[in-house]
Amino acid sequence: MSETEQPKTTLDPMSARPLYVQLADVIAGKIESGELAPDRPIPSENHLADEYGVARLTARRAAQELRERGLIVTVRGKGSFVVEQPPGDAPEEVEPNA
Repeated sequence: MSETEQPKTTLDPMSARPLYVQLADVIAGKIESGELAPDRPIPSENHLADEYGVARLTARRAAQELRERGLIVTVRGKGSFVVEQPPGDAPEEVEPNA
């Protein structure tokens, strides 16, 4: 069946890039495109593992990568949620006046 959305991105296990980085990039792309909205949960580690055919620990490491990038926040007992992104891609570019 062809849908108007992109087909599910497959991960390349033969790539030099670790699977967790590939998965984190896929989720980051969904956040950037608005498919995963701010203040909304991302799929659970178990769901990501099933959907992308990776181990649950790989999905967990991908979530950790996204937290390190500042794209999600994890609330114990509730899940991981997309962080509201400030306008502009690189907030670091703005230098404070000293």
